[in-house]
Amino acid sequence: MALAKDYASVMGRNNEIMKGALGLDYAEFETSPISFDYDALMKSTGYTLEEIERIQGLHGVGNTPLLELRNITKLARKYAKPGYGARIFVKDEACNASGSFKDRRAACAVAHAKKLGYKGVMAATSGNYGAAVASQAAMQGLNCIIVQECYDSHGVGQPEIVEKARKCEALGAEVIQLTVGPELFYTFLSVLEDTGYFNASLYSPFGIAGVETLGYEIAMQCREKLGKDPDMVVCTNAGGGMVTGTARGLMKAGCTNTQVVAASIDLTGLSMASDVDFNKKSCTTGHTGFGVPYATDPDHSDVPRSAARPLRYMDRYTTTTQGEVMYMTEMLANLEGIERGPAGNTALACAFSLAQELPEDAILVVSETEYTGAGKHIQPQLAFAKENGIDVRFGDPSEDKPGTNVILPSNPGLIKCKDADLKHFKESLIKKSVKKAGVEPTAADLEFLAEEVKEDVAFVKAALGL
Repeated sequence: MALAKDYASVMGRNNEIMKGALGLDYAEFETSPISFDYDALMKSTGYTLEEIERIQGLHGVGNTPLLELRNITKLARKYAKPGYGARIFVKDEACNASGSFKDRRAACAVAHAKKLGYKGVMAATSGNYGAAVASQAAMQGLNCIIVQECYDSHGVGQPEIVEKARKCEALGAEVIQLTVGPELFYTFLSVLEDTGYFNASLYSPFGIAGVETLGYEIAMQCREKLGKDPDMVVCTNAGGGMVTGTARGLMKAGCTNTQVVAASIDLTGLSMASDVDFNKKSCTTGHTGFGVPYATDPDHSDVPRSAARPLRYMDRYTTTTQGEVMYMTEMLANLEGIERGPAGNTALACAFSLAQELPEDAILVVSETEYTGAGKHIQPQLAFAKENGIDVRFGDPSEDKPGTNVILPSNPGLIKCKDADLKHFKESLIKKSVKKAGVEPTAADLEFLAEEVKEDVAFVKAALGL
């Protein structure tokens, strides 16, 4: 008998579909309506760090260069007090097969799908991950479908998203393009069910385990080149996978004193689910529209329990503006001769400011670069912004108002990241978790929530008013 394909029926079969599409039964990890065994979920991949390195090495992924940005470091020191201005390095992830760190996730997920005998893989993404999955599927001989939230209701798509769709198709994937709205995960689940393909989710333990090699490589390369661990690693934050995987890799390398900082573009005031707001943003990833909701409610993803849980690992959460990131993109190209896309430059914009807080002998690493292409350049993005009524000008980025203007700094000294209220985000996660579960937390639940937010049980009790 044919299964009902209406929205409610498909969404109601979410867990059943996911079980078949991942080879994982998430119920095995549940310990209560609030808590689950996160460590067991991560171990369920069955792959060691060394095995993941081997898989990635076979498929054009990993062992990317660590580059020192000497000229940008010199510029940052001009705006720092005497004796300050950390050495800034960047992990050049654009050297991976499809041009971003997402290849690390995709290589592991696609290899596992092939091992289990799946004929194809799927991913729901408007970002670089689609290209990464398409690249790895082509390399490893599997079919690939990418479901992409691409257009507003008038059929207008942002240059960067359209560019990513082009790259996915160029790498052999079928791309299903949708308008903004709730149909994304419905369509994804429905097609997963129809095809029987593997869910190469961004949020599966396979994907996050793949990013651990990035943090591990950063540690090893710093020790080899510089004789010490990095003092700070800055990660662009959207869905939380970069922060989670990089931090776990650093920990596996024994980096106990490295500060992990998340960085997002502040898009406060714009709704990512709004048809009107969809094309008013001039960036498509690494912003608070994804970073904040995924940090405070990681399980609202395309798997029952997300393996990307950034509040477990981040020490600070900093924000920058669209104009600062675009300015930094030009700075990287003009001063260092490296032309890269905006995702990694979000972390670089924050790093330029953060470096001025650290002494000159400190080591600051930006965890990624990404490839650039026709739709990723700042020129089409700014042209698109102007077409949508956004005021683009030079000035003070502190006057930035998402959806209204894009302010390019009139000088580098105006690039100043801001600290987001990490305590508020942690309290939000705790309250949401308990409210969603609808039960009184047990002592074990309180311990779990403390781990979720990198705090103690007293913090959790205070957040809940206990």
